[in-house]
Amino acid sequence: MTDNVANLPPVSEMMRASGLEPKKQFGQNFLFDLNLTGRIARSVPNITEIPVIEVGPGPAGLTRALLLAGAKRVIAIEKDKTTEPILSRVIDASAGRLSVIFDDALRVNFADLGVGAYAICSNLPYNVGTELLIGWLHKMATGEQIKSLTLMFQREVAQRITARPGDEHYGRLAVLTSLIADAKILFDVPNTAFVPRPRVQSAVVQIIPNAEKIARLRDLQKIEQLTAKLFGQRRKMIRAIMPNVNWEKYGLTGTERAEKISPETFAFMASDLL
Repeated sequence: MTDNVANLPPVSEMMRASGLEPKKQFGQNFLFDLNLTGRIARSVPNITEIPVIEVGPGPAGLTRALLLAGAKRVIAIEKDKTTEPILSRVIDASAGRLSVIFDDALRVNFADLGVGAYAICSNLPYNVGTELLIGWLHKMATGEQIKSLTLMFQREVAQRITARPGDEHYGRLAVLTSLIADAKILFDVPNTAFVPRPRVQSAVVQIIPNAEKIARLRDLQKIEQLTAKLFGQRRKMIRAIMPNVNWEKYGLTGTERAEKISPETFAFMASDLL
């Protein structure tokens, strides 16, 4: 089933043939290293059993790796229509396992794709990665059947997603993620692996929804509002940001800063204060 994909020319050769260049306005940094794309694809849980949605396939380096790893089906969502000549060749080689939607992933309702449960795997465009992640967390919280997220981010963003209270990178992303899922950094990716080479390092993060956490969750929207309020002035004590609150009710004194407050306490406070 993967023989035709394996026999495609190298990604760099297909790019040259089609005249495709990375576009800054789309936040494109293409990954050509076959060892890395293969490692990412093989990290997707149950890849042979459920469809995988990929955002921003570009010249299809990771797309090909997902197919070669035995993906049951890959649905790629690409905003840049100039990638169509390359993606069409991969579709032709995929034995019907690849389909491409040319649209903005921020506007596509994945539930409307009619695939049931699915995984997401992507080398996310730098300029929309955080926004996409927060949207997917909200979908997880409301019961959409996202089984896993295996995502490439800037290293600093990956640290913000997986941080714990008191860590330098702990903030809104860590709180929201921790209340819904279990997240970890799988491995780092050097900037030398990309074309063009970004100034920052990257990392692959895996996020698995946790049904017990989701069952306890009340209102993610309120938690997002409260974290934005308190982390927006993270160097201030919380009583200076929100006066006239009985902090003892939440096991706090009011002298704490947001970076010291656990995700569970944020959830309790948000349901009560907002």
